[in-house]
Amino acid sequence: MPSPKRQISTSDKLRYAFDRSMAKGPIALIGWLGLVSLAFVGLAAIVLTATGIKPEDGEKLPFAEAAWQSAMRAIDAGALGGDSGWSYRFVMTIVTIGGIFIVSSLIGVLTSGLESKMDEMRKGRSFVIESDHTLILGWSSSIFTIISELVIANENQKAPRIVIMADKDKVEMEDEIRTRVGATGRTRVVCRTGNPIDLYDLEIANPHESKSIIILSPEDDDPDSQVIKSVLAITNNPRRRAEPYHIVAEIQDPANMEAAYLVGKGEAQFIQSNDLIARITVQTCRQSGMSVIYTELLDYGGDEIYFKAEPALVGKTFGDALIAYEDSALLGVHFKDGPVKMNPPMETVLAQGDQIIAISQDDDTVVLSGRTSYDISEALIRTSQSGAPAPERTLILGWNSRGPAIIRELDSYVAPGSEVMVLAEIVEAEEEVVALRLGSVNQSLNFEHGNSTERATLDSLEIPTYQHVIVLGYTDLLQPQQADARTLITLLHLRNIEEKSGQPLSIVSEMMDVGNRELAEVTQADDFIVSDNLISLLMAQVSENKHLNAVFNDLFDSDGSEIYLKPASDYV
Repeated sequence: MPSPKRQISTSDKLRYAFDRSMAKGPIALIGWLGLVSLAFVGLAAIVLTATGIKPEDGEKLPFAEAAWQSAMRAIDAGALGGDSGWSYRFVMTIVTIGGIFIVSSLIGVLTSGLESKMDEMRKGRSFVIESDHTLILGWSSSIFTIISELVIANENQKAPRIVIMADKDKVEMEDEIRTRVGATGRTRVVCRTGNPIDLYDLEIANPHESKSIIILSPEDDDPDSQVIKSVLAITNNPRRRAEPYHIVAEIQDPANMEAAYLVGKGEAQFIQSNDLIARITVQTCRQSGMSVIYTELLDYGGDEIYFKAEPALVGKTFGDALIAYEDSALLGVHFKDGPVKMNPPMETVLAQGDQIIAISQDDDTVVLSGRTSYDISEALIRTSQSGAPAPERTLILGWNSRGPAIIRELDSYVAPGSEVMVLAEIVEAEEEVVALRLGSVNQSLNFEHGNSTERATLDSLEIPTYQHVIVLGYTDLLQPQQADARTLITLLHLRNIEEKSGQPLSIVSEMMDVGNRELAEVTQADDFIVSDNLISLLMAQVSENKHLNAVFNDLFDSDGSEIYLKPASDYV
C-alpha cells in the first residue's frame, strides 16, 4: 500500500525559501541582516511612539525621529551615554545591544566573504583575459627550463605573457617557479589550476587568443595518451578559432606519432623525445663536444637559428648568399611554398618570398655585409680526402627505453664489421638486444648481464678497447635522482680506468637532472646529454617558430644535413 503523500505546510515553504536564499552566499546574508536591522529599528520606534517614552525633560518623539534615534544607537554604542530618563535608557540599551549583535554579524559575514573570495582566487579558476600569450598545458620538471628560455626570448617584446594551466595548486606552482626560475623580467607568468583535457577548464586559459601552445608530457605511466587528448581538446574544441593554432607537444613512443598527427590536423608540431635524444646521443658519441654545440643552438643564451626574407638576394643563388654575410652563417632556405631545405644545391635560385635560414647572435644581426668583391686565394683552398671508415666498437652501459633507438641509429653511421656491447642488469634489455640483431646491418650486437657500478664487472669488459662509451640511466625503473646517482658512480669508475690504462676514452653520459651535470663534471666525461633539458630547449624554440622543428629534424637525422667537426686544415 503506497504511503500517504506528505502535506507541505506554509512553514516548510518558508523554511525552504530561507535556505535557498542563505545558500546564495554573503550578499544574501547581508540582505537578511539589513532586513533584520530595519525591523529591529522600526520595532523600537513603534515602542517609543506608542508608549510615549521620551528623554528626560524632552518632548515626545515622532515616529521618524524615534526611528532615527534608534538607528544611531544601533550603529554607535557610544551614543547611549548622552541619554537621560530610565525608561528611555532601557529601550535604547536594548536597541544598542541588538545593534552590536547585528554589526558583529555583518563584520563576520564580510570577513567570511572576503576569505572565501581570496580562497577562490588562490584556486586559480578565474578567466585569463590575456591575448597573444604563450600557453603551457601540464606540469613537469621541464617547465622551468621552458619558462627561463621564453623569458630570454621575450626580452625585446612588448608586455609578454606566459599562461600555465596544470592540475596543480596555483600557489604551489607560483612558489616553485619563483624558487627555480627566479625573476622573469618583463615577462608576466600567470598560473591557473585546471585539467588540460577538460574543455571547460581549458577555456579558463583562453587558448583561442594564444600565440602558441606548449603541451608538456606528464610524468606518469602513459604520458602520450594525455598529450594526444590535450591536443584533441584544442583542435576539436567547439569554441575553437578559425585560424590554425600553433601547438608544440612531446611524444615519447614513436608508435603514437601517427595518432598524434591525426588529431594535430597540421596545427601541431610533435617532438619525438626518445628518438631525438637517441640521435643526439649517437652523434655526440662519435664527435666529442657536439652536446655543447647543440645546447648553444637550442638555448637563447647563445647564437640561434633565424629565418629572414632578404629582397636583395632574390634572383641570386644559394652559393652567392653564402658569402653575402659576415656575422651570420647560412644553413638553408625556407621556400615560400612551405618546405624547408637544409644545405640546398649551390645553384638553387632564391625567389621572392623565400627566407634564408642562418645562425646568428640575434635576429637583428642577420644583415648583408654589403661587400661586392672578395679576395679569394684559390691556391690556399684544398680538398679534403677522407679515407674508408674502419669498423668501430661501442660500449653501452645501462639501459632504458632509448636504448633500441640508439642502437638503430648507430647502425646507420658505423662501417660494416662494427660491434656494440651492451652491459645491463635487467632481463628486458637482453630481450630487446636479441630482437635488434635481426635488423642490424653494419654491426654485431652482444649482451652481458651485469652492474655498471661494480668495478670488477667493468674491468672484465676491457673498456680501453672500445672507441665509444655510452652511459645510460635506468630512467624507466628509477627516479631521476637515483638514476643519475648510479650514472655518476659509473663515470667515476670509467675515469679511473682511463687514468690507469693511459688510453683516452670517448664517454657520453645521459643525465636526467641538469643540476647533476655540475656534480658530474668531476668525472671529466666528454659530453653530457641532459635529456629533459634538451627537449625543453627545443620546445621553447619551436614555440617561437614552428619551422624550426623541420630544421632540427634535418640536423639530427643521419640522412640529413648534419653538423660535423672537421680540422680547418682539411680545407685551407
